[in-house]
Amino acid sequence: MVRSRSFSVFTRRFDGGIGGRDPDELVVEEPMTIRLDDHPVASTMRTPGHDFELAAGFLLAEGVIEPGWITGIRYCGTGSAVESEFNVVSVETGGRAPTPTPRLGSISASCGLCGSEAIEGLTERLRVLPAYEPWDLELLVALPDQLRAAQTLFDATGAVHAAAAFDRSGRLLVAREDIGRHNAVDKVTGRLLLDGKLPSATTAVASAPDLALVVSGRASFEMVQKAWVGGYTALVAVSAPSALAVTTARRAGLTVVGFARGATATIYSPAELVDGRR
Repeated sequence: MVRSRSFSVFTRRFDGGIGGRDPDELVVEEPMTIRLDDHPVASTMRTPGHDFELAAGFLLAEGVIEPGWITGIRYCGTGSAVESEFNVVSVETGGRAPTPTPRLGSISASCGLCGSEAIEGLTERLRVLPAYEPWDLELLVALPDQLRAAQTLFDATGAVHAAAAFDRSGRLLVAREDIGRHNAVDKVTGRLLLDGKLPSATTAVASAPDLALVVSGRASFEMVQKAWVGGYTALVAVSAPSALAVTTARRAGLTVVGFARGATATIYSPAELVDGRR
């Protein structure tokens, strides 16, 4: 089912005076509940569309599932999808996944965890990324412009974040937009996961070539964590990273580039690139 991601309202613009009535496009924001093997996991606010990808990517990032565990995804799980307005997604693993601990309340689409224990829990299971060839920095710096060209919903509403996966040749593989920046990343990772093309860091051997994750905002710890768990070897952001993000990226061996705008950028990780030893 194709859900509307925006709708029009009439507004009045102020530019030194009140003008006439003009149509304006607003992004749709609705709650979505994720269930795993008939157990509730979490609810998040999201822009409808690519909901199965969002559920799969979220569960992988949370460490609730591993690649290859998903046997099916459907809307609802306790009744009619129409009755739940297509806002409940049930992921099935056939019992492979342990019974999840539900999160109380709703998950913010912009920030989803706090506390050092939660942070350690999300990264302690991950191995350092396998050795990889240094990325072409000119290629990485050019990727945000390609992502920007794919942001059709942002062009219409000005109110969504975007994320995309690129290969070593700079080819755009998947691009997604959502009112939540974490959701956009989960949708990209979920698509690759469902297609069997994700080089996940939770597996012993990478199952796909190096991929770069590009985000339209800042590189927070959670962006780094989601890139690490997905097995990406580069994270490119148009804004700055946090201190914890850089520390975590260097632990992971993840290349992180911030302030990638036009032909310029700042390299934060790995340390070898920053310290000039490569």
